[in-house]
Amino acid sequence: MSEHVIEVTHLTRRFGNFLAVNDVNFHVEKGEIFGYLGANGAGKSTSIRMLCGLLLPTSGDAIVAGHSIHSPDLVKSSIGYMSQKFSLYMDLTVEHNLAFFGGAYGMSGKALAHRIDEILELIHLKDRRRDLTGTLSGGFRQRLALGSSLLHRPKIVFLDEPTAGVDPASRRDFWRLIRSLAREGTTVFVTTHYMDEAEYCARVGLMVAGKLVALDTPKGLKEQFVPGTLYAVSGVLPRSSALDGMRAAPGVLAVETFGAGLHVRVETGRVDARAVAAMVEQAGGRELQIKTIEANLEDVFLKVVAPTASPPGTQQKAG
Repeated sequence: MSEHVIEVTHLTRRFGNFLAVNDVNFHVEKGEIFGYLGANGAGKSTSIRMLCGLLLPTSGDAIVAGHSIHSPDLVKSSIGYMSQKFSLYMDLTVEHNLAFFGGAYGMSGKALAHRIDEILELIHLKDRRRDLTGTLSGGFRQRLALGSSLLHRPKIVFLDEPTAGVDPASRRDFWRLIRSLAREGTTVFVTTHYMDEAEYCARVGLMVAGKLVALDTPKGLKEQFVPGTLYAVSGVLPRSSALDGMRAAPGVLAVETFGAGLHVRVETGRVDARAVAAMVEQAGGRELQIKTIEANLEDVFLKVVAPTASPPGTQQKAG
Protein backbone atom coordinates (compact mmCIF):
# COMPACT_ATOMS: atom_id res chain seq x y z
CA MET A 1 0.00 0.00 0.00
CA SER A 2 1.38 3.41 -0.94
CA GLU A 3 2.34 5.90 1.77
CA HIS A 4 1.01 9.44 1.45
CA VAL A 5 3.65 11.90 2.67
CA ILE A 6 1.53 14.91 1.66
CA GLU A 7 -2.23 14.91 2.15
CA VAL A 8 -4.03 18.11 1.15
CA THR A 9 -7.66 18.59 2.22
CA HIS A 10 -9.86 21.52 1.19
CA LEU A 11 -6.89 23.87 1.20
CA THR A 12 -8.06 27.45 0.74
CA ARG A 13 -6.36 30.82 0.97
CA ARG A 14 -7.88 34.28 0.59
CA PHE A 15 -6.17 37.65 0.43
CA GLY A 16 -8.99 40.03 1.23
CA ASN A 17 -11.64 39.37 -1.41
CA PHE A 18 -9.20 37.57 -3.69
CA LEU A 19 -9.44 33.76 -3.61
CA ALA A 20 -5.89 32.63 -4.40
CA VAL A 21 -6.31 28.92 -3.64
CA ASN A 22 -9.80 27.46 -3.87
CA ASP A 23 -10.62 24.19 -2.06
CA VAL A 24 -7.66 22.16 -3.32
CA ASN A 25 -7.40 18.43 -2.56
CA PHE A 26 -4.66 15.95 -3.52
CA HIS A 27 -2.03 13.63 -2.10
CA VAL A 28 1.61 12.86 -2.88
CA GLU A 29 3.18 9.45 -2.37
CA LYS A 30 6.53 8.59 -0.82
CA GLY A 31 9.34 8.66 -3.39
CA GLU A 32 7.14 10.34 -6.00
CA ILE A 33 8.27 13.18 -8.24
CA PHE A 34 5.16 15.34 -8.21
CA GLY A 35 4.84 18.25 -10.62
CA TYR A 36 2.71 21.31 -9.86
CA LEU A 37 2.09 23.59 -12.82
CA GLY A 38 0.19 26.77 -13.47
CA ALA A 39 0.47 30.17 -15.08
CA ASN A 40 1.34 33.30 -13.14
CA GLY A 41 -1.37 34.02 -10.60
CA ALA A 42 -2.85 30.50 -10.73
CA GLY A 43 -2.26 29.88 -7.02
CA LYS A 44 0.69 27.53 -7.36
CA SER A 45 3.19 29.60 -5.37
CA THR A 46 0.64 30.33 -2.66
CA SER A 47 -0.05 26.60 -2.36
CA ILE A 48 3.64 25.83 -1.96
CA ARG A 49 4.10 28.52 0.68
CA MET A 50 1.32 26.92 2.70
CA LEU A 51 2.70 23.40 2.28
CA CYS A 52 6.14 24.58 3.42
CA GLY A 53 4.74 26.18 6.58
CA LEU A 54 5.41 29.72 5.39
CA LEU A 55 1.77 30.79 5.14
CA LEU A 56 -1.27 29.63 7.07
CA PRO A 57 -4.41 28.70 5.10
CA THR A 58 -7.67 30.56 5.47
CA SER A 59 -9.32 27.16 5.78
CA GLY A 60 -8.52 23.53 5.16
CA ASP A 61 -5.37 21.67 6.09
CA ALA A 62 -2.47 19.64 4.76
CA ILE A 63 -0.41 16.96 6.45
CA VAL A 64 3.20 17.26 5.32
CA ALA A 65 5.74 14.66 6.50
CA GLY A 66 3.36 13.74 9.30
CA HIS A 67 2.70 17.29 10.52
CA SER A 68 -0.22 19.65 10.02
CA ILE A 69 0.67 22.91 8.30
CA HIS A 70 -1.06 24.56 11.27
CA SER A 71 2.15 23.56 13.13
CA PRO A 72 4.54 25.28 10.69
CA ASP A 73 7.74 24.84 12.71
CA LEU A 74 7.34 21.06 12.69
CA VAL A 75 6.74 21.12 8.94
CA LYS A 76 9.79 23.30 8.27
CA SER A 77 12.08 20.98 10.21
CA SER A 78 10.92 17.97 8.18
CA ILE A 79 11.26 19.32 4.65
CA GLY A 80 13.89 20.74 2.32
CA TYR A 81 13.16 23.81 0.22
CA MET A 82 14.98 25.23 -2.78
CA SER A 83 13.81 28.34 -4.57
CA GLN A 84 14.78 29.54 -8.02
CA LYS A 85 16.80 32.37 -6.41
CA PHE A 86 19.29 29.95 -4.82
CA SER A 87 19.63 31.43 -1.30
CA LEU A 88 23.42 31.09 -1.12
CA TYR A 89 26.17 33.34 0.23
CA MET A 90 28.39 34.34 -2.66
CA ASP A 91 31.34 35.36 -0.46
CA LEU A 92 31.49 31.96 1.27
CA THR A 93 33.10 28.83 -0.12
CA VAL A 94 31.01 25.87 -1.20
CA GLU A 95 31.95 24.02 1.98
CA HIS A 96 31.20 26.98 4.24
CA ASN A 97 27.78 27.48 2.66
CA LEU A 98 26.93 23.87 3.48
CA ALA A 99 28.27 24.29 7.00
CA PHE A 100 26.15 27.41 7.49
CA PHE A 101 22.94 25.74 6.36
CA GLY A 102 23.76 22.61 8.33
CA GLY A 103 24.12 24.76 11.45
CA ALA A 104 20.74 26.34 10.72
CA TYR A 105 19.27 22.82 10.77
CA GLY A 106 20.88 22.17 14.17
CA MET A 107 23.75 20.02 12.88
CA SER A 108 27.32 20.33 14.13
CA GLY A 109 30.65 18.60 14.71
CA LYS A 110 31.65 15.36 13.07
CA ALA A 111 28.10 14.52 12.05
CA LEU A 112 27.86 17.73 10.02
CA ALA A 113 31.35 17.30 8.54
CA HIS A 114 30.47 13.76 7.43
CA ARG A 115 27.17 14.88 5.95
CA ILE A 116 28.90 17.70 4.03
CA ASP A 117 31.24 15.11 2.50
CA GLU A 118 28.21 13.00 1.49
CA ILE A 119 26.43 15.96 -0.06
CA LEU A 120 29.49 17.10 -2.01
CA GLU A 121 29.78 13.60 -3.40
CA LEU A 122 26.08 13.52 -4.30
CA ILE A 123 26.09 16.88 -6.11
CA HIS A 124 29.48 16.27 -7.76
CA LEU A 125 31.20 19.30 -6.23
CA LYS A 126 33.81 17.55 -4.10
CA ASP A 127 36.69 19.12 -6.02
CA ARG A 128 35.10 22.59 -5.75
CA ARG A 129 34.56 22.57 -1.99
CA ARG A 130 37.03 25.41 -1.33
CA ASP A 131 35.92 27.59 -4.25
CA LEU A 132 34.04 30.79 -3.54
CA THR A 133 30.38 30.30 -4.38
CA GLY A 134 30.37 33.56 -6.33
CA THR A 135 32.84 32.09 -8.83
CA LEU A 136 30.63 29.09 -9.67
CA SER A 137 28.52 28.79 -12.79
CA GLY A 138 24.73 28.90 -12.51
CA GLY A 139 24.52 25.15 -12.86
CA PHE A 140 27.01 24.54 -10.04
CA ARG A 141 25.21 27.01 -7.77
CA GLN A 142 22.00 25.17 -8.55
CA ARG A 143 23.53 21.89 -7.38
CA LEU A 144 24.88 23.56 -4.24
CA ALA A 145 21.46 24.99 -3.42
CA LEU A 146 19.95 21.53 -3.79
CA GLY A 147 22.65 20.06 -1.57
CA SER A 148 21.94 22.69 1.09
CA SER A 149 18.29 21.65 1.17
CA LEU A 150 19.21 17.99 1.66
CA LEU A 151 21.67 18.29 4.56
CA HIS A 152 19.18 17.28 7.26
CA ARG A 153 17.87 14.29 5.26
CA PRO A 154 14.34 15.60 4.73
CA LYS A 155 11.56 13.23 3.72
CA ILE A 156 10.26 15.78 1.21
CA VAL A 157 12.05 18.36 -0.92
CA PHE A 158 10.14 21.28 -2.42
CA LEU A 159 11.78 22.70 -5.54
CA ASP A 160 10.28 25.96 -6.76
CA GLU A 161 11.29 26.45 -10.42
CA PRO A 162 14.78 25.13 -9.61
CA THR A 163 16.13 25.21 -13.17
CA ALA A 164 15.09 28.75 -14.07
CA GLY A 165 17.95 30.60 -15.71
CA VAL A 166 20.40 27.72 -16.15
CA ASP A 167 21.60 26.17 -19.40
CA PRO A 168 20.05 23.00 -20.89
CA ALA A 169 23.03 20.78 -19.97
CA SER A 170 22.80 21.89 -16.33
CA ARG A 171 19.06 21.29 -16.36
CA ARG A 172 19.64 17.74 -17.62
CA ASP A 173 22.28 17.04 -14.95
CA PHE A 174 20.01 18.46 -12.26
CA TRP A 175 17.16 16.17 -13.22
CA ARG A 176 19.47 13.17 -13.04
CA LEU A 177 20.05 14.13 -9.40
CA ILE A 178 16.31 14.51 -8.79
CA ARG A 179 15.51 11.08 -10.20
CA SER A 180 18.30 9.59 -8.10
CA LEU A 181 16.82 11.14 -4.94
CA ALA A 182 13.37 9.77 -5.75
CA ARG A 183 14.75 6.28 -6.33
CA GLU A 184 16.22 6.42 -2.82
CA GLY A 185 12.83 7.31 -1.31
CA THR A 186 12.91 11.11 -1.12
CA THR A 187 9.67 12.72 -2.24
CA VAL A 188 10.17 15.60 -4.66
CA PHE A 189 7.51 18.29 -5.10
CA VAL A 190 8.55 20.47 -8.03
CA THR A 191 7.22 23.44 -9.92
CA THR A 192 8.58 24.25 -13.34
CA HIS A 193 7.70 26.30 -16.39
CA TYR A 194 9.59 23.89 -18.65
CA MET A 195 7.05 21.42 -19.99
CA ASP A 196 9.73 18.93 -21.05
CA GLU A 197 10.83 18.72 -17.39
CA ALA A 198 7.28 18.02 -16.25
CA GLU A 199 7.40 14.84 -18.36
CA TYR A 200 9.83 13.43 -15.74
CA CYS A 201 7.14 13.64 -13.03
CA ALA A 202 5.16 10.59 -11.97
CA ARG A 203 2.06 12.77 -11.74
CA VAL A 204 1.30 16.38 -12.62
CA GLY A 205 -1.29 18.78 -11.19
CA LEU A 206 -2.51 21.78 -13.18
CA MET A 207 -3.68 24.91 -11.37
CA VAL A 208 -6.00 27.42 -13.04
CA ALA A 209 -7.44 30.46 -11.24
CA GLY A 210 -6.85 28.95 -7.81
CA LYS A 211 -8.34 25.53 -8.55
CA LEU A 212 -6.62 22.22 -9.21
CA VAL A 213 -8.33 21.43 -12.52
CA ALA A 214 -6.39 18.32 -13.56
CA LEU A 215 -4.21 15.71 -11.90
CA ASP A 216 -2.84 12.58 -13.53
CA THR A 217 0.26 10.99 -15.01
CA PRO A 218 1.71 12.84 -18.03
CA LYS A 219 0.38 10.04 -20.24
CA GLY A 220 -3.05 10.22 -18.64
CA LEU A 221 -3.27 14.00 -19.03
CA LYS A 222 -2.38 13.75 -22.71
CA GLU A 223 -4.96 11.03 -23.31
CA GLN A 224 -7.63 13.05 -21.50
CA PHE A 225 -7.03 16.52 -22.91
CA VAL A 226 -5.35 16.03 -26.29
CA PRO A 227 -6.89 12.91 -27.87
CA GLY A 228 -6.72 12.26 -31.60
CA THR A 229 -3.82 12.66 -34.03
CA LEU A 230 -1.51 15.66 -33.81
CA TYR A 231 0.25 17.20 -36.81
CA ALA A 232 3.07 19.76 -36.72
CA VAL A 233 2.86 22.17 -39.65
CA SER A 234 5.72 24.44 -40.72
CA GLY A 235 6.37 26.65 -43.73
CA VAL A 236 4.78 29.93 -44.80
CA LEU A 237 1.73 29.88 -42.57
CA PRO A 238 -1.61 31.69 -42.79
CA ARG A 239 -2.34 34.73 -40.72
CA SER A 240 -3.75 33.88 -37.30
CA SER A 241 -7.07 35.48 -38.27
CA ALA A 242 -7.42 32.87 -41.04
CA LEU A 243 -7.18 29.92 -38.65
CA ASP A 244 -10.74 30.19 -37.35
CA GLY A 245 -12.05 28.59 -40.53
CA MET A 246 -9.77 25.60 -39.96
CA ARG A 247 -10.95 25.28 -36.37
CA ALA A 248 -14.54 25.02 -37.56
CA ALA A 249 -13.81 22.30 -40.13
CA PRO A 250 -15.32 18.83 -39.51
CA GLY A 251 -12.92 16.48 -37.74
CA VAL A 252 -10.59 19.27 -36.52
CA LEU A 253 -10.25 19.29 -32.74
CA ALA A 254 -7.78 22.14 -32.28
CA VAL A 255 -5.50 24.50 -34.19
CA GLU A 256 -2.85 26.29 -32.12
CA THR A 257 0.15 28.44 -32.95
CA PHE A 258 3.19 26.63 -31.60
CA GLY A 259 6.48 28.51 -31.86
CA ALA A 260 6.96 29.36 -35.55
CA GLY A 261 4.56 26.63 -36.67
CA LEU A 262 1.12 25.19 -36.07
CA HIS A 263 -0.15 22.21 -34.15
CA VAL A 264 -3.30 20.78 -35.73
CA ARG A 265 -5.13 18.09 -33.77
CA VAL A 266 -7.74 16.03 -35.62
CA GLU A 267 -9.99 13.03 -35.11
CA THR A 268 -7.97 9.90 -35.81
CA GLY A 269 -9.14 8.16 -38.97
CA ARG A 270 -11.28 11.06 -40.10
CA VAL A 271 -8.69 13.67 -41.15
CA ASP A 272 -5.26 12.75 -42.52
CA ALA A 273 -2.10 14.74 -43.31
CA ARG A 274 -3.20 15.41 -46.87
CA ALA A 275 -6.47 16.93 -45.67
CA VAL A 276 -4.62 19.05 -43.11
CA ALA A 277 -2.30 20.36 -45.83
CA ALA A 278 -5.30 21.25 -48.01
CA MET A 279 -6.94 23.18 -45.18
CA VAL A 280 -3.78 25.15 -44.35
CA GLU A 281 -3.24 25.98 -48.02
CA GLN A 282 -6.84 27.12 -48.37
CA ALA A 283 -6.28 29.44 -45.39
CA GLY A 284 -3.27 30.97 -47.16
CA GLY A 285 -0.35 28.69 -46.26
CA ARG A 286 2.27 27.50 -48.73
CA GLU A 287 5.55 25.58 -48.90
CA LEU A 288 4.27 23.38 -46.11
CA GLN A 289 5.95 20.55 -44.24
CA ILE A 290 3.64 18.34 -42.19
CA LYS A 291 4.54 15.50 -39.84
CA THR A 292 2.76 13.45 -37.22
CA ILE A 293 4.02 14.09 -33.68
CA GLU A 294 3.25 12.90 -30.17
CA ALA A 295 1.30 15.26 -27.95
CA ASN A 296 3.26 16.68 -25.03
CA LEU A 297 2.42 18.48 -21.81
CA GLU A 298 2.65 21.85 -23.48
CA ASP A 299 -0.26 20.77 -25.67
CA VAL A 300 -2.12 19.84 -22.49
CA PHE A 301 -1.28 23.21 -20.96
CA LEU A 302 -2.56 25.01 -24.04
CA LYS A 303 -5.79 23.05 -23.90
CA VAL A 304 -6.41 23.49 -20.18
CA VAL A 305 -4.93 26.90 -19.43
CA ALA A 306 -4.88 28.72 -22.80
CA PRO A 307 -8.14 30.62 -22.19
CA THR A 308 -6.38 32.50 -19.35
CA ALA A 309 -2.63 32.34 -19.99
CA SER A 310 0.25 31.76 -22.35
CA PRO A 311 2.06 28.41 -22.20
CA PRO A 312 5.07 28.16 -19.91
CA GLY A 313 8.38 27.97 -21.69
CA THR A 314 7.15 30.22 -24.51
CA GLN A 315 6.33 33.81 -23.59
CA GLN A 316 5.04 33.64 -20.05
CA LYS A 317 6.46 31.79 -17.10
CA ALA A 318 4.33 29.57 -14.94
CA GLY A 319 4.05 30.91 -11.45
